[in-house]
Amino acid sequence: MESDAFEDGGIVPPKHGCFGENVQPGFRFSDPPPGTACYALIFHDIDVALDHGPEDGLHWVVWNIPVEAGGLPEGRVPEGTVVGRNVEGKNAYLGPGAPAGPRYNHYVFELYALGERLDLPPSASRPELLEAMAGKVVGKAAYVGRFRRER
Repeated sequence: MESDAFEDGGIVPPKHGCFGENVQPGFRFSDPPPGTACYALIFHDIDVALDHGPEDGLHWVVWNIPVEAGGLPEGRVPEGTVVGRNVEGKNAYLGPGAPAGPRYNHYVFELYALGERLDLPPSASRPELLEAMAGKVVGKAAYVGRFRRER
């Protein structure tokens, strides 16, 4: 998993933040594990605890990304890809939005290689996706970005 938008562990540009242009960064996927039928991706802010619980900030969830697409182009998803519900209950990319301050929040793009396509409606969110992926994951990769608002 690679991106030209920012390096792994690097700073996510404001263009990809929810208070900027809110443009989903592009990613290239290479060397899929044998038996990969499609991919799923979960994008979340691991530094947030919602409602004083263990749930973090889910910014984007997509599945059935075709292997032959070779990744996700900037600002859109390949045909056949399903976009699920984010923390706001919307079927859309929600860019990083960590507050200004001395520390950055860590945003993780978790990529799962799946052995079969998933039969999930677009109304699904992370819990349903994780349940549907059980027993179908043939590989995993992650890409991390750091973000904070300037002011």
